[in-house]
Amino acid sequence: MTLLNRRHFMQGAVAVPLVLNTDFAFAQASADKRPPLVVAVAGLPATLEPARELSNVGTRVTYSMFDTLIRRDFLGTPDGGGSELKPHLATSWERKSPKELIVTLRPGVKFHNGDEMTADDVVYTFRDGRLRGAKPEIPEGRAYFGTLDTVEAIDKYTVRFTTKAPDVLLEQRLASWASWIVNKRHYESVGIDGFSRAPVGTGPYKLARMVANDFIALDAFDDYWMGKPSARSVTFRAIPELAARVAGLISGEYDLITNIPPDQISLLEGQKDVEARSVVLANVHLLTFDELGPLTKDKRIRQALSLSIDRRKLVDTLWLGKAVIPDSHNYPEYGQMFLEGRKIAFDPAKARALLKEAGYAGEPVVYRTMPNYYTNALDAAQIIVEMWKEVGINASVQVVENFNQMRAAGQQVGNNSNSTRLPDPLGALWVSWGPDSEFQKKKNWTTTTAFNEAGRALEAETDPAKRKELFKTMLDAWDDEAPGAILYRPLEIYGVKKSVKWRPTTFYFMDLRPDNLRFDQLP
Repeated sequence: MTLLNRRHFMQGAVAVPLVLNTDFAFAQASADKRPPLVVAVAGLPATLEPARELSNVGTRVTYSMFDTLIRRDFLGTPDGGGSELKPHLATSWERKSPKELIVTLRPGVKFHNGDEMTADDVVYTFRDGRLRGAKPEIPEGRAYFGTLDTVEAIDKYTVRFTTKAPDVLLEQRLASWASWIVNKRHYESVGIDGFSRAPVGTGPYKLARMVANDFIALDAFDDYWMGKPSARSVTFRAIPELAARVAGLISGEYDLITNIPPDQISLLEGQKDVEARSVVLANVHLLTFDELGPLTKDKRIRQALSLSIDRRKLVDTLWLGKAVIPDSHNYPEYGQMFLEGRKIAFDPAKARALLKEAGYAGEPVVYRTMPNYYTNALDAAQIIVEMWKEVGINASVQVVENFNQMRAAGQQVGNNSNSTRLPDPLGALWVSWGPDSEFQKKKNWTTTTAFNEAGRALEAETDPAKRKELFKTMLDAWDDEAPGAILYRPLEIYGVKKSVKWRPTTFYFMDLRPDNLRFDQLP
């Protein structure tokens, strides 16, 4: 066993720790009676800059390395939905006006490098040039924090956030994706690329070692402000093959595994020491239709592709009826913003009529998918292609290795997932498909005027009735243009040792803080 120094040197694309006295390291580890936690995952993020890695595989790891000012209370709700907010790195916050929020920080919080978190770190995290501005280092940040005008330190533990227009969601934004607080001194020293490989946060676990496409090893940060972490270390291992993950869990090699399809539940439940734990995600799996494609540039073809999909059959066949078909990009967690009465249509006859109207003559339609990134992705693709054939579409599946290959020239149909990052349309539909999304920036979706105008107005609107009407305009535009086709909200299933007391949330976040992770001895 090796003792890993906090300082790292860079070697290629990974952070390699310095190795110190191994005998001393072994003795120190032996004295720590806390168990390690080994998590087998289907894939790993390429880097660990939390706002840069807003993917399923990225947020799963970084969620326990970084903290937000405000915390969504996933543990306080029976379904793990997390719509309520509670203090975290901030002890309190107060609206001074519709455009001004004063946040009071928790004193004494330490970063992994020993620095105390102060207002300077918060201002640096949200600075113009990182998450917002004309050319931010992390362009995805604009979708979350483009509403900010200024962020300034009032004193060591007080920060003023001012928005360009009234923003009813600012508190939710500070508890959501891309808002994890980074260490200013370290970030300035190593730059964004260096930080991406050797990050410093305030979370319960800190980076020990990272080997691309193999594993990410974290050590407990015993100065964590919420208390000493329950595990002495956490290792995320990339095990793309489902059978290998399941076998490793049953044999005891892994403590927790991800991306389990429903047909494996009975196998896990038949074991003495392991079980399945699941939650319906605040997320949808969906298809994406590229307007740059020779066929999918025609809205009628895109509409026909969506109308031909029997989502109920997909849910019953692949998810044992336990996934949820949403009412378009429209979710109950939106509360008063939820639009009643909307449904996703399944209408093969209308699909055939649209294909005829568009002059479709049997040209090939290729559906690209990765086999393991999304649970049941390949099985879903194969079933959907057969549904398309039933209405006369000459469709086939092409398996690719990564998103770059999926989105390479000639793409017609791909797949993706959209999460409801805020309990509001601005946190799902707007983030995923708005002007700062990849779909618009890369011209995969171009007929967006009505959608964008309504979304920009929604960002500044405070009247609930007007906000709801603007959302309806956005959703009408998205449904009509059909740049994608929602399939279902998936059931995320984890295989877990019974001795590991841990609860999943409705996001891919893997919360390993002391209040959501402990270990019991098996009887």
